[in-house]
Amino acid sequence: MEIEMEMRATEDIDISTDITPPLIPLSFSPFNSSLNIHPSPDLSTSLRLLLHHRPTLTGRIAGLLSNRHKLTSQNDQLSHRIRADAQALAAEIAKQCGDTEPNDCVLEEAIVALCAVLTNAVEVQDNEGRNIGVAVFGSTFSWINHSCSPNACYRFTFSSSHSSSNYSESKLRIAPFFRNSQQAQVDDGVWCDGSEFAKEGEQSYGPRLIVRSIKRIKKGEEVTVAYTDLLQPKAIRQSELWSKYRFNCCCKRCSALPFTYVDHALQEISVSSHDLSGSCLNSNFIRDMVDRRLNEDIDDAISEYLSVGDPETCCKKLEKVLIQGLNDQLEGFEGKSNSKFMLHPLNHLSLNAYTTLASAYKVRASNSLSVHSEVDQNQLEAFDLSRISAAYSLLLAGSTHHLFNYEPSLIASVANFWMGAGESLLSLTRSSRWSEFVKVGEVASDLFSVTKFKCSKCSLIDRFRTCILNGQIRSADFENMSNEFLRCVSDITQKVWSFLVNGYHFLKSCKDPIDFSLLMSTKNSGTMGVKAHVNKTDISYSHGSENCVQICKEQAYYADHARANIFQLGLHCLVYGGLLAIICYGHNSHLACHVQTILDHEESFV
Repeated sequence: MEIEMEMRATEDIDISTDITPPLIPLSFSPFNSSLNIHPSPDLSTSLRLLLHHRPTLTGRIAGLLSNRHKLTSQNDQLSHRIRADAQALAAEIAKQCGDTEPNDCVLEEAIVALCAVLTNAVEVQDNEGRNIGVAVFGSTFSWINHSCSPNACYRFTFSSSHSSSNYSESKLRIAPFFRNSQQAQVDDGVWCDGSEFAKEGEQSYGPRLIVRSIKRIKKGEEVTVAYTDLLQPKAIRQSELWSKYRFNCCCKRCSALPFTYVDHALQEISVSSHDLSGSCLNSNFIRDMVDRRLNEDIDDAISEYLSVGDPETCCKKLEKVLIQGLNDQLEGFEGKSNSKFMLHPLNHLSLNAYTTLASAYKVRASNSLSVHSEVDQNQLEAFDLSRISAAYSLLLAGSTHHLFNYEPSLIASVANFWMGAGESLLSLTRSSRWSEFVKVGEVASDLFSVTKFKCSKCSLIDRFRTCILNGQIRSADFENMSNEFLRCVSDITQKVWSFLVNGYHFLKSCKDPIDFSLLMSTKNSGTMGVKAHVNKTDISYSHGSENCVQICKEQAYYADHARANIFQLGLHCLVYGGLLAIICYGHNSHLACHVQTILDHEESFV
């Protein structure tokens, strides 16, 4: 009987705590590997693994579950690929041993090693988030199971020293637990953390991995991480987990009936019609068809943008889907041409669209300045495009934060989105275009020049810098910080949102990019909410008016206030994202240091 493994906490663990010391990989292959046996890095990683380990009679290698029978038993594309790659791997092993052809024993070992890599390997990312290779770690990490609502995450460090002062207090806070075994078996290569290979030259090469808590974990509780994107709805998560690992997730989130709030929102589609109620989406056939059509429209626009690089066309296509939805005649849905299907603003496709639109508008702004940066019209166009990019970044952060309130495991994604929004907003305040609003005579004092760096209503910046020094955030402190942040960011957003979205129909249909509490109760709404707020931060971009001076005075006054508020909003978003990053990755992580660098720069700028 196959032993079912898991890792459990050996003590009570608060959030923002390293659960393991830096773990050394059993095998690591960078994407530029010199082992030129196949384009796939999985083969290089498997070969490196076999150089130091041999599979046991139980079908494990270095204590790792190979999952061999599940991965190869079906007559599908994955099984065929494994067998073909195993042939190439076995041939390389035979070549290194001086044999002309691999025997059956070598082929079997190659299959086991390859399956173990496919089951346990993780893609290694550098400090910039770029995938740089594939690594397999020992049982300490590989025995940590998946959950769609995990209580831990992991990060990579590229320090070659285990005794680094940054990790001097790190210790192993988890231990193996065998679900269907009366006694833990640690012989026959079952338990192996990789540390013993640090002395073997090449095996000490590669990134270290550290597991870190993102929730409170009680002593004896299972520690879990995510194997897939948690911002995908249940059906997509289950499909990816089955295709890669051959298991159906039965975690608490996936087992919930009805769906959890987050999974419901991630797949929600609104329907409106003169002659049809929203009950039409109760039909699985219709829902699947609508999902497929909307998914194709969004994916096609994003794929074309990534391959062709035409940001303007991408923006038009994505915003068309967000605004108009799907109102075509559906096959098998006769007589319902008046029906209109809209993506819910928290649907995973909407989130993908916001992400791409923020990027595409930023690229368009950069392109506009690169053509004729000295031309006023180009500067104005670039300013407007940057403004919309910042608005989409804020919308993305606010919408995912709303989901984060119900599913704390989304913390890593939310951290990145808040930091992205903060950087985008701060970048907008540095635009030279702001000076155009205060050029006409003595129309206004430059309020932005006396903007305070620290917020008078919260202590986020001080808290962040304290966390940078001591390296940990307690659960109670984090709750207080989050409440402070939401109060401030909600108040500031109300003052600048209509300015950020001025002139853009879809964004103007969003009442509030931070507060989504009323959305789920509006089942058949065709828009994101009530019309956008109208407040004194609106700026008209008309020129040449008879009353030009008066208009410029008003523009200058409101622009100054808008710029100062956008600056404060950017700081709040950036710092809060940094605090979330510290919880996920630690105070010495690249993201936390990146936020610190931006703060220092902005403080000196102000």
